[in-house]
Amino acid sequence: MASVHESMFFNPMMANGVVHANIFGIKDWVTPHKISILVLLHEMATSKEQGTPEVETRRLHMNKLNLPLLQGPDMTLLQLLKTIGECCPKLASAVSTRVKLMAEGELKDMENFFYSLQNVFSGTEPAVHKTSVIGLFLRHMILAYNKLSFSQVYKLYTALQQYYQSYEKISSKTAEREDTDMELTSLDLDGKMEKKELEFPTRDEEIVDRGPLSQKQAEYFLAQQASLLKNNENKALSPAALQKELNNLLKFNPDFSEAHYLSYLNSLRVQDYFSAMHSLLHYFDRLILTGSDSKSSGEDGFGRSLRYAALNLAALNCRFGHHEQAQFALQEAIRIAQESSDHVCLQHCLSWLYILEQMKGSDNAVLVEHSVKKAGQLGLPYLASLGIQSLVQQRTFSGRSANKLMDAMKDSDMLHWKHGLSELIDVSIAQKTAIWKMYGQSTMALQQTQLLLYMHSLESVNMDIHQNNTEAMAVVLCHLAELHAEQGYYSAASEILKHLKDRFPPHSQHAKLWMLFDQNIQFNRAMSDGKYHIADSLVPGIAALNGPEGFYRKALVLKAQDQITESYRLLQKLLDHCQKKKSIEMLIKILILEAELFWRSSCHAVAVPLLLKALALSREYHLEYLTSEAILHLAFSQLLLGIPEQALNVLHMAIEPILANGTVLDRGRAMLLLAKCQVASAASCPAQEKAEAFESAIENLNEAKIYFEKADCGERIREVLYLQARLFNTLGKTKERNKCAMMFRQLHQELPTYGVPLLS
Repeated sequence: MASVHESMFFNPMMANGVVHANIFGIKDWVTPHKISILVLLHEMATSKEQGTPEVETRRLHMNKLNLPLLQGPDMTLLQLLKTIGECCPKLASAVSTRVKLMAEGELKDMENFFYSLQNVFSGTEPAVHKTSVIGLFLRHMILAYNKLSFSQVYKLYTALQQYYQSYEKISSKTAEREDTDMELTSLDLDGKMEKKELEFPTRDEEIVDRGPLSQKQAEYFLAQQASLLKNNENKALSPAALQKELNNLLKFNPDFSEAHYLSYLNSLRVQDYFSAMHSLLHYFDRLILTGSDSKSSGEDGFGRSLRYAALNLAALNCRFGHHEQAQFALQEAIRIAQESSDHVCLQHCLSWLYILEQMKGSDNAVLVEHSVKKAGQLGLPYLASLGIQSLVQQRTFSGRSANKLMDAMKDSDMLHWKHGLSELIDVSIAQKTAIWKMYGQSTMALQQTQLLLYMHSLESVNMDIHQNNTEAMAVVLCHLAELHAEQGYYSAASEILKHLKDRFPPHSQHAKLWMLFDQNIQFNRAMSDGKYHIADSLVPGIAALNGPEGFYRKALVLKAQDQITESYRLLQKLLDHCQKKKSIEMLIKILILEAELFWRSSCHAVAVPLLLKALALSREYHLEYLTSEAILHLAFSQLLLGIPEQALNVLHMAIEPILANGTVLDRGRAMLLLAKCQVASAASCPAQEKAEAFESAIENLNEAKIYFEKADCGERIREVLYLQARLFNTLGKTKERNKCAMMFRQLHQELPTYGVPLLS
């Protein structure tokens, strides 16, 4: 235990030419980088006193560089000058000149500079106020410098010289490289010398470790990275780089509890359970040992840390699927919270208990209802809203109608807007999008996605930092990509997915969402285009992200390749799994696909009970689009059974929802089936009525062809052309028949033949 607190007894020491102290002692110390910052602030104050134009100073403030430069980690002089020069070239030049004079002069030049800093506070209207952020920084630096011994001042001056010399070395290399580039562009080297041979390294490899950060630098670094991890993970350091910085920080101060917690969050990014557990336990150990929690929580700080330590441990085990360990940790948190009468902690425990039960497969809605009531009584709108969202989700899968769900969502939205819970507003919109999509209302789902995107386009925030990279945004963008792909806009869907890949890197926690949607879109396109080998290669990727979905897609490929027996066996296994998990949506899809397999086996009558069961389930659970799909398949079964008139009557029940909210492929299939039913039902009609029915069928086939062209479905287009040629031949329209026949022949030569069911 002594080693844990060893850093508390460090004396001010010198490492790598930097005068520093332990983070629990002196909060700031002087470094060459901070001397450069002092020069920058002095130049800004001098320009204000002399009445020079303040445009550049204002631009520096507008770019919000002051706080990052004052509290950020040390950087090289080249990086600092580049940062300043992007908005204030004159100030960058003045800083470079002043630092050069000190580094190439004598020790007294640095001494005189620190003495001159006192002048910025003098006068009736001082250039810098003592209580401002800049004023406090200047005073801290002056105080830290005055406390240094002569030997420490000399080492600081030596470090300043090395700091500037390294800048000069990099600058000279950069100048040489620019001269070489100019020579290469002006001379014809005839391939005798390559440009790569003359390139110099862009990084200063001679710069050693910068040593420990001060307390303010460490706090600023941790706060910045934590904010980026939450709002815009792309801008944060990579997991490896961030962990390296945290290890360096903890090396000099292992008791810095906040660094351990950020290490825990960083480990979650890469799904490293061992490191996450290690960092989380260290965080609460340090929090208790240093007493920082008791300062903010009164006498109960120690117990509070233990309660939330157990709760976080339960959440971590839930995240990685360790249900038994999560149960034990959650019981411990509940026990400690009950002993301390901590109702807020108990509400959090109740929420996690519901999540744990849900992950085990038993949806206990009573827990959520109790949580919502209690959270309302305790004035916890965040937990109350999350409880309502969970209830809505649970009732969606239990078959509640959309209007009742939206009424419940309205109550949670009122809480969001009343208490300004912007994050939960996004969650609510994302959930509405998913609900409308599940119920088959693609137009309403599209409206919700656009609403969320439009809301964030109006936010007047710095999008480099406060970009909304939450799960809700990922869900909405994924649905938007899928909706575009379903309408045949594959290039637009590809652009959205590309944006998702940039916004949510593969190592981020929400990357699995776009990965699954990307694989599904590619699979659907390959199946529509008849490229079953490509679709089959995508199945393992889908199965890795979603097991049942992967098995279902594999069955689709096997059916398309006429491997009926293998597809049926796979569907039977998947059917048993879905019945155990009560996955109704997938269960209906399986029943419909089984009916299609019986069509392929010429068992048309056997398919009807399966379709009727799928129709009953979809109506019971208010899945309108799947209801239309089941009716569409039922009509086709009746057509195959030789009752086209009944099939035509049934088809009119489903055609409107399909055309309103269906994919372009389903729209085309519906219009093709309508045309087939019209032709078959007109077989026994008089010649005039038959001709009119055939003309109407041709128009429907033209519409179906447009939909299939959007979906890039060559097989279906070939089927439409064949049927049109037969109809034109019956009507005696030779020119139109020959045109369709020629187009059919071209497609027939390009596409493989899989026994396409044509009208006999």
